[in-house]
Amino acid sequence: QVQLVESGGGLVEAGGSLTLSCAASRRTFSNAMGWFRQAPGKQREFVAVISWSGGRTIYADSVKGRFTISRDNAKNTSYLQMSSLKSEDTAVYYCAAGRSVVTITGAYDYWGQGTQVTVSS
Repeated sequence: QVQLVESGGGLVEAGGSLTLSCAASRRTFSNAMGWFRQAPGKQREFVAVISWSGGRTIYADSVKGRFTISRDNAKNTSYLQMSSLKSEDTAVYYCAAGRSVVTITGAYDYWGQGTQVTVSS
């Protein structure tokens, strides 16, 4: 069993930046580390995913050019650097570990509890 713990959420003004972290309890043998988000009244949606080597990344169109996903396998940690934040980025952000570099929530085996990001306009 792998436990994932997100941190780094908070309140930020529009145009600002935040970096989220996701720490795994042990080395994840899963290939991919992903980030998803869920706004009130909406379904959970894909944000970004990164392969084990870091050589492959996929971003949702809504965050492309503003968010950067990365990972440090020595620390069992993935990161989501968010810049130029908009009010529509307000959501609970979840990290997840999966076996494939895909955008589908059902493909991920382990999930964190989420961290709130609120962007004030």
